[in-house]
Amino acid sequence: MKSKIYIAFFALAVLSVACQKSDFASSYADPSKITATTVEKQFTGFLNANKWYVLPDYWNYFVVLRTSLQHWNQAVGWVNTDNQYIPPSAGLGDRWNTYYGFLAQYRELEKVFGQLEAVDQKDRRIYLVAATIYLYDHTQRVVDLHGDIPWSTAGRLSENGGDYEKSYAKYDGAEVVYAKMLDDLKAFADELNTLTVSPGIQVGFKTQDFVNKGDLASWKRYCNSLRLRMLTRVSGVPSLQARANTEIASILADPAKYPVVTSNAQNIQINVHDLNTDIHSKNFRSGLEDWDGNVAGQKMIDHMKTSGDPRLRVMFEPGLNAAGEYKGLDPLLDASAQTALVAGGTLSLYNRSTMSRNQFFPGVVINAAEVSLLMAEYYIKGNNDAQAKAAYENAIKQSVEFYYNVRKLSNDATTPAPAATNDTEINDYITSAAVNWGSNTDKLNLIATQKWIHFNVVQPVDLWAEIRRLDLPKLTFRDDIANAQKQPPVRWFYPTSESIYNPTNYTSVSGKDNLATKIFWDVK
Repeated sequence: MKSKIYIAFFALAVLSVACQKSDFASSYADPSKITATTVEKQFTGFLNANKWYVLPDYWNYFVVLRTSLQHWNQAVGWVNTDNQYIPPSAGLGDRWNTYYGFLAQYRELEKVFGQLEAVDQKDRRIYLVAATIYLYDHTQRVVDLHGDIPWSTAGRLSENGGDYEKSYAKYDGAEVVYAKMLDDLKAFADELNTLTVSPGIQVGFKTQDFVNKGDLASWKRYCNSLRLRMLTRVSGVPSLQARANTEIASILADPAKYPVVTSNAQNIQINVHDLNTDIHSKNFRSGLEDWDGNVAGQKMIDHMKTSGDPRLRVMFEPGLNAAGEYKGLDPLLDASAQTALVAGGTLSLYNRSTMSRNQFFPGVVINAAEVSLLMAEYYIKGNNDAQAKAAYENAIKQSVEFYYNVRKLSNDATTPAPAATNDTEINDYITSAAVNWGSNTDKLNLIATQKWIHFNVVQPVDLWAEIRRLDLPKLTFRDDIANAQKQPPVRWFYPTSESIYNPTNYTSVSGKDNLATKIFWDVK
């Protein structure tokens, strides 16, 4: 039985990982019942299949991120250990499996949609467009972690009539996958401007869509904001550079046609409304706090303290024995010195009431501060200093607002509510020496540093991609003398199950399956 489960995953077509919601489980938990499902139910099952990698949850934070990206991003402080720059096999495999179960649900949605009459396909077109946008967002993240992935022929076990041998999927080049997604997203951006949804379909779409609650305007902003992120990611790749510049210019020049997220009210995120449902962040606490995972890093704390960052008191809290002082852990200290500091209770923590114990913390997808920082990068590379400055400073204000808004959602009072910020404090931060646009010549470092602070532990996969792409901000690490991998890697391994259960196709990428092969957009 176990080998069949692995085969299903690594033939990339699991039907047994359907949505956990009791309202829908009977429709597609068993492949033999797949004909009982509908486009509407399959859409929600698809969204549900990866929700714990969007909402902050124990497994993702504790098993996948705690000893990998959180350290390599220096989003947290940690005690140096042997082999600390090797991706955790359990977390790596689970993230991979979850993505391919998620992809399998999408293929079933395609299948069910394809069986509809033409008039019904037209009525329900919004489901397929929205699902594909969401799929591409998370596909981008898998590519950004691994590089080439099984994709175009993946997840087609049901389509292939249960033929396992026929369903083992080939690997597609990472750049090819990106190009295909960018092609489709551009087409969707135009289609969404003319797509109409009938009132009857709209009622169902609003119910089934727990990302954007059926709001067509939000899906437009999501689509174009995702395009902006992906185009920026590939903007240094020679074969895609001209395309990236042209399409970003087109998006930013015509916000009516190609709207993006421009305020926190428009953020794309999974909101938590009722803790009695399975849309919640109850397990963020154990995921971030267990085993000293919730310790602040020195570089981030020092930057925020020195510059008077108004986010400091809402994002972090002083250690129990710190007498109110914010202090982070130095990553260059040896393990014994670090262990003593952790035990001493003087190190700051991520603010527990804002973050880990906030059961209403949203599942972040794309938000206004990220979009503004993407704009700032485009403008500065285009020598448009004035617009770059405006976007950069707007991003800071949006990030400050985001974290204070998140704190207001919290149902936890472990730490006192922070004093409210104001325009004067925010402007003082923006004009401080290390943040001020006009007095710093390395504008890209300013932008990268704000991404680093804003993403922190909340958007770790996006943050790791940006740190590798820009090589900014500059982070220093202690060498791991116990392993040949002495510094953080530039990609993740493929899970070992690929070489076991998809060996023929794996052979085509085995030469790249190491920690030193850069993702195609990592050209610096």
